[in-house]
Amino acid sequence: MLTISQLASYAGVTVRAVRHYHARGLLPEPERDHSGYRRYDAHAVVELVRIRTLAEAGVPLARVRELLAAGEQEFGAAVTDIDRRLRAEIRQLQRHRERIARLAAGDSLALPPEAVAYLDRMRALGLPDRMVEGERDAWILIAAQLPEHMPFYMKAKQQQLDDPATLQLYRDLVHAADWEPDNPRVAAMSDQLVALFEADGEGEGAGAEGYQEAMPDELAQLLDAVFLASVRIAPRLLELLEERGWRGWTKLERIPTPQRAAAFD
Repeated sequence: MLTISQLASYAGVTVRAVRHYHARGLLPEPERDHSGYRRYDAHAVVELVRIRTLAEAGVPLARVRELLAAGEQEFGAAVTDIDRRLRAEIRQLQRHRERIARLAAGDSLALPPEAVAYLDRMRALGLPDRMVEGERDAWILIAAQLPEHMPFYMKAKQQQLDDPATLQLYRDLVHAADWEPDNPRVAAMSDQLVALFEADGEGEGAGAEGYQEAMPDELAQLLDAVFLASVRIAPRLLELLEERGWRGWTKLERIPTPQRAAAFD
């Protein structure tokens, strides 16, 4: 006859587990002997091993008693049902793992692969984190509203990174972000931007038209507001651009000549 500690050792469980199985009604609790100790026989060891095996296989304790008493056919059906449940749980856990991996991946949490590739290229080109993070946040807003247009946008952005003049302008904009609005270099930067717009035909080509049509005014205004709030020279820069015949930032467009002339009469 075995003490509870010996029983637990034979079955490969803890004394606490044995007591838990007693409390759940899975393992009968023997009467105490004349010394006040509970004594267990070989049958108790066998039953405890069976309970432990079922529990380790993922069988809920609520069903262990049922399986211990089941016939061969019932046991097989129950095991099939439990296996189905475990496979469903595994699929759910796998989905959780994929979400955790996306969280660890950073940019790819809320952006499609082409946008992640664009941000990675910005980093590889040595553009400052401040600019990359600003671009990331802007594209998260756009991707949430216009996911189907992201491949088109990212193709255009990758082409911009191919242009040395545009790349230099990106770097200049980062350095200019903290200038005072009355800094004379802001006017020079606006001239640089206009020259780039006109060289690219911004606002007039087929690609730009697609961008204009796809971008809702409300979204463009939201993105412009982020730019205005985060870049000190932004209001003055947009003002200078308008004087030079261009308005907007996210949704850039050339001001029609008659309208522009009337504005300065």
